Amino acid sequence: MRKNTRGSLIWLRLTRFTHQSNLLSNEFLKQFDLTTAQFDVLMQISTYEPLTQSELAEKVTVTHGGISRMLARLEKEGLIERKQEWKTKTISLTKKGYEKLDHAFEAQLEFQSSFFDDCLSKEEQQTLYSLMSRVQKNSEKKKLLNR
Repeated sequence: MRKNTRGSLIWLRLTRFTHQSNLLSNEFLKQFDLTTAQFDVLMQISTYEPLTQSELAEKVTVTHGGISRMLARLEKEGLIERKQEWKTKTISLTKKGYEKLDHAFEAQLEFQSSFFDDCLSKEEQQTLYSLMSRVQKNSEKKKLLNR
């Protein structure tokens, strides 16, 4: 068997943490009748609205097929609305969507922060944030180069 590089071990840890965090968040968000993916989609829409389905798909971790089904469900629940303007269909939150997101936001923020607050000092959190920001920016550069 080949020896893992430090980079591959870091990537595996991040992947496992993200998976575990999503599982725990899905459980936590049940009280708000949301999944982690739905919460993320509502957050992205509220931040960047109005946006197209393609723009939204670039920002979230849901597949293009999955995003279509999720948007149909969120629209049926009255949380989002899609408007056709000539050839472009844009997505925005409804009043009900904003209310649901506002209701869940603070609790989810506190829940996610607890993963770090419970085991890392403020200084360690700042270092981790700084390092992860550098790694993310590097991955974004690679994405642009591969287009």
